[in-house]
Amino acid sequence: MYYSHFGLNQPPFKITPNTEFFFSGGNRGPVLEALIYAISQGEGIVKVTGEVGSGKTMLCHMLQTRLPAHVETVYIANPSVSPEEILHAIAFELQLGVARDASRLEVMQALHEYLLGRHAEGKRVVVFVEESQSMPLPSLEEIRLLSNLETKNDKLLQIVLFGQPELDQNLRQNNIRQLRERITHSFRLEPLSVDETREYLMFRMRAAGYRGPGLFSEPVVKAVARAAQGLSRRVNLIADKTLLAAFSENTHTIRRKHVDAAVADSEFSAAPSAGAGMRPFWGGCSAGDRRCCGCRILCRVPGDGMVSGGVDRHAVASGSAKPCRPCREEGGTARGSRRARPQERPGQSDPGRGFSC
Repeated sequence: MYYSHFGLNQPPFKITPNTEFFFSGGNRGPVLEALIYAISQGEGIVKVTGEVGSGKTMLCHMLQTRLPAHVETVYIANPSVSPEEILHAIAFELQLGVARDASRLEVMQALHEYLLGRHAEGKRVVVFVEESQSMPLPSLEEIRLLSNLETKNDKLLQIVLFGQPELDQNLRQNNIRQLRERITHSFRLEPLSVDETREYLMFRMRAAGYRGPGLFSEPVVKAVARAAQGLSRRVNLIADKTLLAAFSENTHTIRRKHVDAAVADSEFSAAPSAGAGMRPFWGGCSAGDRRCCGCRILCRVPGDGMVSGGVDRHAVASGSAKPCRPCREEGGTARGSRRARPQERPGQSDPGRGFSC
């Protein structure tokens, strides 16, 4: 579609993980190196957490490509199974030839013998468990028991758990504390900052073949980062639609209106903040689907009757409130044909608190 328009040889913002597009910024590179080190040590269980769309699957795929040849990997994508099924899943991935109706003891014995053989050959086996926050607690306990397989000096099986923050909540339960004590390394993928989002956007464009000047201005980058909440999958979705919007106008200049159109077409545009404890990027008015000053950014309601910072919602709805910061960055004009009224009311919120109307 827009690839030749921007001089690209492949899609720059596909959400399917592709290790050619692994972004080492935003602490992803150091986390990858730390994971390689942790696995090379072969001790205990490793945990990686991050919000939905923060890049855990990409990191997992990248890790598998970076591990040395003597490390054999097992990838479990759907861990929402019983303890017996998780054992069978690992045995299946290792091609142990265990019968489907084999008992837990039989599967464990076959797995133990296989791991002993690999250890004798100087090899190591690592199990990657994706979406581990969905794993039932009994299955998590089975994972802990697997970590008990060892020789006199070495663990026979290394386990890496990838999960959303709910995994930490599960591990805080008292009846799973033995597993929690076995976790020797814990990493968290944090949301990308505005600067990291800027680097991420251009890195993906360059990796896809773009050789021109910078495409994303500061207001555009801020708008993308604000809407994506620092989550790389959201950045990809917004950036892809933003480029498509610019292409539809036959322009190479990316503007805020292209980002606004992309966000409006996204399912998460009105969703609450993904990260627990993350500060909101805008305030809110409670006037239903009314817009603060004619712009396309809908506001959310922090309380009845007042928007963040103390601006009366009726003043906002009538257009007498100060225009929101996105419009001020665009020169004070609204998205529509009318101009926002720049009158300021007492108690106006501090712009340092994010977008307020």
